[in-house]
Amino acid sequence: MVDKVVSVADAIAVIEDGDTVCVSGFVGIGTPETLIKGLAERHAETNHPSDISLLFAAAPGDGKDRGLNRLAAPGLVKRAIGGHWSLVPKLGKLAVENKIQAYNLPLGCISQLYRDIAAQKPGMFSKVGLNTFVDPRQQGGAINNSSNEKLVELKELDGHEWLFYRSIPIDVAFVRGTTADKVGNITMEREALTLDMLAIAQAAKNSGGLVIAQVERLAAEGSMNPREVVVPGNLVDCVVVAAPGEHLQTYDTPYEHAFSGRLKGIADEQTPMRFSDRKIIARRAAMELPINGVVNLGIGMPEGVGSVANEEEIIDHITLTTEAGVLGGVPQSGLDFGAAINANSIIQTNQMFDFYDGGGLDLAVLGMAEVDRHGNVNVSRFKDRFAGAGGFINISQNARKLVFVGTFTARGLRVECKNKQLQIVQEGSMGKFIDQVEQITFNGKYAAEMGQQVLYVTERCVFRLTPNGLELAEVAPGVDIERDILAHMDFKPIINDPKIMDASMFQDKRMKLKKQLINVRMKDRLTYDAATNTAYINLSGLAIETRGQMEKHSKTMHKFFKELGRKVNVISNFDGRTVAPKLRTVHADFLADLEKKYYLSAARYTTSAFLRQKLGQDLNNREISPHIFETAQEAAAYIKAQQ
Repeated sequence: MVDKVVSVADAIAVIEDGDTVCVSGFVGIGTPETLIKGLAERHAETNHPSDISLLFAAAPGDGKDRGLNRLAAPGLVKRAIGGHWSLVPKLGKLAVENKIQAYNLPLGCISQLYRDIAAQKPGMFSKVGLNTFVDPRQQGGAINNSSNEKLVELKELDGHEWLFYRSIPIDVAFVRGTTADKVGNITMEREALTLDMLAIAQAAKNSGGLVIAQVERLAAEGSMNPREVVVPGNLVDCVVVAAPGEHLQTYDTPYEHAFSGRLKGIADEQTPMRFSDRKIIARRAAMELPINGVVNLGIGMPEGVGSVANEEEIIDHITLTTEAGVLGGVPQSGLDFGAAINANSIIQTNQMFDFYDGGGLDLAVLGMAEVDRHGNVNVSRFKDRFAGAGGFINISQNARKLVFVGTFTARGLRVECKNKQLQIVQEGSMGKFIDQVEQITFNGKYAAEMGQQVLYVTERCVFRLTPNGLELAEVAPGVDIERDILAHMDFKPIINDPKIMDASMFQDKRMKLKKQLINVRMKDRLTYDAATNTAYINLSGLAIETRGQMEKHSKTMHKFFKELGRKVNVISNFDGRTVAPKLRTVHADFLADLEKKYYLSAARYTTSAFLRQKLGQDLNNREISPHIFETAQEAAAYIKAQQ
């Protein structure tokens, strides 16, 4: 058999002028540093290859000199198509200065497109990107004036608008794994992520291109477990063993067993966030965490939500994810971003985006740089600085509930907290709430039309998206609305009767979030709105495990409804509610009894399809129409229609 192990110089020598080179990597995870460096060195020595096109999903770079930043040399790159750009600023500078053709497409769409390139399809249909800068009615994803190729087209199917992302044939693919044998089989046992290594290799091979793999070690032929082989040898043309120091697990961590799942780390030993405005914001966002729900945390300030959830001991009651492919565990931050300690599962990035795009996220927490009166958010373009959207558009358009986080102003903001009151010591010199964002990465009007729940959380206030724009929903204790909020906005939000933010967020000790989200007293789970004659029952996270708990629960509920003195409409949140199997019949009888005695109409909701089915069966068997929905909005719409 052919020995595919070669030197980096021999591997890079196969790349020709004008080739399209696809590079794997998510920050430093899975980034083939030796191959990228070898490409840069060959061009510096010979001026070849030249005028190549780069294709990448997540920015393989450290924000300084590593990763694709190495390729920002005159004449080397002619065109770059990427999902995330903020960690490749040297390449981004060439794009902003119109020195290369450059495009920013949603990270998830590029990741999914690899599969369609591999299948020799002309492209991929997606709703992701509609009404954002990726939409051809805006910029079509082009970063500058020299980028005139139509990579994205608007199509109509069955009366609905879609975006069509055109396939991009790949001449050379750079992929990375842990171990290879001499025939090119690649495993990834020490990598923190799987990413899209297989899809990229298949896309290149079926485009008639070449696949070059970087690994850290070699194994004897026939010694590899076939179930651990991620990229089979028939797809790989040559293998390069990485130079020492150029195959780190992440740019910050040479190797951590807990990132790769080789052992369980001790999550309790994670250092809590320092008390600051960022922690206040993370705490408020954490209050929206759905018990037993699936959550995405974006890069930057949203990472703090995972730290708060861990500190407040609720991390085991939610499933945190990152778009790179991690489900569960404690997501990491900084140059470790994308990895997680004690993940439950690590899947391919394109598979994660399939889940996201299909509505699998109960909540997403994302950053915000600019927000306008319509609720539009810009995180991608700021005059001479280009960050790119990454997975932001996929995630923000498809999560059931969305929380944007960021300080109210930037550049110099300093705050203090005394006696659970927030004081603005020094205002930031740059306002974030402006009349019109420079680029639409998230379209507020479109989200409102789709009925998406959206909050904008800052250290001093919280806004809510409405069909008519932003509404001031909450204000921090100690903050004056006119002086500290309206005076620093370019527009006036809707103001009705904003609530005071929870004072427990504004002190340097735990806020007892577990008690608020899980260990909630039963009487605090019941509220009544006289204006609509509707009772709201929050059973989220409630566990009924003993007959005594069942009896106490029943007594509290009956007392509440008897005291109302009339039949009412009821909306119940069953997310994360569990009942011991031995009490299932008793509990179902209890629910039927409540409905017959006290309800005019009832709607229940939970994201658990299994619970919807079981609860529906139990109620149907008792001649009760279950009316169980997936979301609170659907449940509320049903009740409104009955009135």
